[in-house]
Amino acid sequence: MRKLFLRILFLTISLGMTACGLFDDQGTPYGYVKSSIRKMDKYALYADADWSIERKSYLSEAESIDNFDDAHRIVESALALAGGKHSALLAPVTDTTAFEEFAPEAYMLEEGIAYVKLPAHSGVKVSDAAYTHTVLDFLLGHLDAEGVIVDLRDNHGGNMYPMISAIAPLLPEGTLLSFKTRKRTSPITLDFVLRSCGLSPEDISKMTDSTPIAILVNDWTGSSGEAVLLCFRGLEKARTFGIPTAGYASANQTFPMADGYLLVITSGCDVARTGEVFCDDPIAPDVETGTPLEDAVAWIQRKTNRK
Repeated sequence: MRKLFLRILFLTISLGMTACGLFDDQGTPYGYVKSSIRKMDKYALYADADWSIERKSYLSEAESIDNFDDAHRIVESALALAGGKHSALLAPVTDTTAFEEFAPEAYMLEEGIAYVKLPAHSGVKVSDAAYTHTVLDFLLGHLDAEGVIVDLRDNHGGNMYPMISAIAPLLPEGTLLSFKTRKRTSPITLDFVLRSCGLSPEDISKMTDSTPIAILVNDWTGSSGEAVLLCFRGLEKARTFGIPTAGYASANQTFPMADGYLLVITSGCDVARTGEVFCDDPIAPDVETGTPLEDAVAWIQRKTNRK
């Protein structure tokens, strides 16, 4: 499951693609390991005092290797310790024809409730603009809906900015969530997200604060899917339904390597507006249920006195 999360959508909640010295001294197996460990030293979430001891053993082992397969093995082992389960060394992907990527969905249910489905998103087959506007334009045209259901089931990650921009009419201004690294906490605001997607915040109309919002999650809601979930954390109008999420609520840094691999290093945890810190543990829904859609509709109807 971990490998599938990472290989399908390695961008996760990326803080940016960073060159970091480009391909500094990666021409030998030892240099490759050393370069990778230097990046872990700087960015990896769990590169603490214990890591400083372990890193010496990885470098010592690398001194005796003579091939890049062994270098990859050592780097993967080091990543598991310094970066945790959301980190990985990803082999180059040369064929995207079999890559599955689904467009979002948006339509009205018979109950007068707006339903939007936000799938994982990488931009390989569905553009960022198409992803965002499929949902955003729909919501802007249905600001008077009785309530909204945001379906994040099976959203295992990718670029979170088009996802958040798509549901901007549902979110308050200001900080949505933050990323906490070893050294600092960086807020992510709605204004920043919208401008990152080429949108003007002034053009986004909002649903009323009394409009109930139900979020559906399952154990394949991970990474950026969990980040979108946390954008609603602490809002009185929102309630989550389903089963606990995958537990990948963390931010990654990605580094291109000289051999075409990508070094993905988990560098931060997600922090909700409530101050709660999430990272490697599943996020429990408000209502744990095997019929989340039906229960979400019933909840919205009760909130709006429709049933």
